[in-house]
Amino acid sequence: MPDIQIPHHDRQTKIVATLGPASSDKKTIRALFDAGADVFRLNFSHGSHEDHRARMATIREIESEVNRPICVLADLQGPKLRVGVFKNGPIALKVGQSFRFDLDTALGDETRVNLPHPEIFAALKEGSELLCDDGKVRMRVVKCGKDSVDTIVLAGQKLSDRKGVNVPDVVLPLSPLTEKDRADLVVALDMGADWIALSFVQRPEDVAEAKALVKGRAAVLAKLEKPAAVSNLIPILALADGVMVARGDLGVECRTEDVPLIQRRIVREARRVGKPVVVATQMLESMISAPMPTRAEASDVATAVYEGADAIMLSAESAAGQYPVEAVQMMDRIARRTQEDPDYVAGLGVVPLERTPADAITSAAKQTAETVGATAIVTYTTSGSTTLRAARERPVIPILCLTSVRETARRLTLSFGVHAVFTADVANFSEMVDKASHIAVRDGIAKKGDHIVVTAGVPFGTPGNTNTLRLAVIS
Repeated sequence: MPDIQIPHHDRQTKIVATLGPASSDKKTIRALFDAGADVFRLNFSHGSHEDHRARMATIREIESEVNRPICVLADLQGPKLRVGVFKNGPIALKVGQSFRFDLDTALGDETRVNLPHPEIFAALKEGSELLCDDGKVRMRVVKCGKDSVDTIVLAGQKLSDRKGVNVPDVVLPLSPLTEKDRADLVVALDMGADWIALSFVQRPEDVAEAKALVKGRAAVLAKLEKPAAVSNLIPILALADGVMVARGDLGVECRTEDVPLIQRRIVREARRVGKPVVVATQMLESMISAPMPTRAEASDVATAVYEGADAIMLSAESAAGQYPVEAVQMMDRIARRTQEDPDYVAGLGVVPLERTPADAITSAAKQTAETVGATAIVTYTTSGSTTLRAARERPVIPILCLTSVRETARRLTLSFGVHAVFTADVANFSEMVDKASHIAVRDGIAKKGDHIVVTAGVPFGTPGNTNTLRLAVIS
């Protein structure tokens, strides 16, 4: 049997590390895993299909070597709205000046530029705002036409080729899946990605469209980066398998002072329905070029941990930065130190229970574990629902998930406190308890004489049928 590596099973908040030019070779990917990365993100906004296939092959090779499920998140690019090209390079802008966006493909100048997105013109109205270059340039619409829109400059000094455009207060009639995304999705599913991150989500129908294409081959994570998505949070959560607080575009399209409140609300609502939530973007941004983060960044990471996020994510820090492994190590240290705070558990609070046997059993499992000082809550699952329900309770001890479905083990690796183990099926509850006891000792979660609390659905193999609880002593 391969050597067994148990990376930080005492850290409840998971770490997502994005792979890229700085982290493509096997040595670095293995170092990221050993440093504490639980999930690897493949960003389809960059790199070729061959690049992503090679990284996936490396991840699965490492997974086999360490005998631990590793989760892979494939992040689709989504529509990118950009201005065209200027005739003489970047143009200077003055507050109060007029500027036009149109469908004319001629090179731009100081008065106008091509915006090759007719759907924007169809959705805009007088008073709407256009944000360019990550919000550095702000313009207000004063006149709308079928193939052009006239604006006045509210802020910003220059605009250059192919800068991005955000339309914060308008729901655009755009699918979140471009032709490129659909091609990337086929590749990601064929590679065996465990989660698909969907960009540019505005409505629940966007999630439904993606899930119809995925057909259950992966879980779908809705990236919440537009005000429309925040407004539709509850119905989006009802359809998505998980969500991401994508603070990049969200911070552009919403007021900066609103972003912390939005993050807190998204985390709270995701926890309420028991679906994984990832907090992402600029968490340790300075570590792209520095070996240590700022104190503000450390506090930002800790805030997400205090709020009870399932996972926190590194983007350019691990994909293109100079210190990818150190960034994971630092995120791990901050998360683990935050969990040591006596106020951490109280801050997590409790989520309201539904009047179902499954919720009653899961809540009782947490209370029983706390009362007897158990070292783990054990769940047996095929679909993952039993384990997700346990994670929803945010216990302070590991959730040892046993599953005979490899894909389920990988997907659950993203969830709060879950130590997922792919193992052969069992015939009865007693066999499951014996197996759980053996694995808990093997993986360093428990030792002989410790208590474990076991939950499952009986008969086995019935998704969502959590109806049994047993307190066991490891002998």
